[in-house]
Amino acid sequence: MADTHRAYIGLGSNLDDPLAQVQRALAALDRLPLTQRVAASPCYTSRPVGPQDQPDFVNAVAALDTRLSPLALLDLLQALEQRQRRRRLRHWGPRTLDLDLLLYDDICLATPRLTLPHPHMASRGFVLLPLADIAPAQCLPDGRRVAELAAEHAGDGLRVLLPQR
Repeated sequence: MADTHRAYIGLGSNLDDPLAQVQRALAALDRLPLTQRVAASPCYTSRPVGPQDQPDFVNAVAALDTRLSPLALLDLLQALEQRQRRRRLRHWGPRTLDLDLLLYDDICLATPRLTLPHPHMASRGFVLLPLADIAPAQCLPDGRRVAELAAEHAGDGLRVLLPQR
């Protein structure tokens, strides 16, 4: 695709068959307009961030090549969340699907709707370990390498469920 941008998407679910939710979301990413999924990490289980009175999460990261702008991609990701019945009942609460735009090229952006890179990604093993599976040499815009950040979270208790194809 001409004029493509590399975007990384974090996927997470802990309701209504979380593994199936993440797998459906990965398939839906394949159907986004002007976009091609180029990689997907294995799925991992992880403890929830925030309230602990909820099930464990299933997480993965996908790499996309897209001709969409960051906000247009965000709009489509949020529409996918809604199609999989995402409800925002409490901050960091349980959800059927969470899709986070983690990185978009090396853009730094801060708007009311979108912050790039994702503001919490460098401190979350459930993002860094799957991202390192598909893009270990990737650097954040501040120069930190994903593989090195992921190594700091190797003991976070994540467990690989299934490799992606």
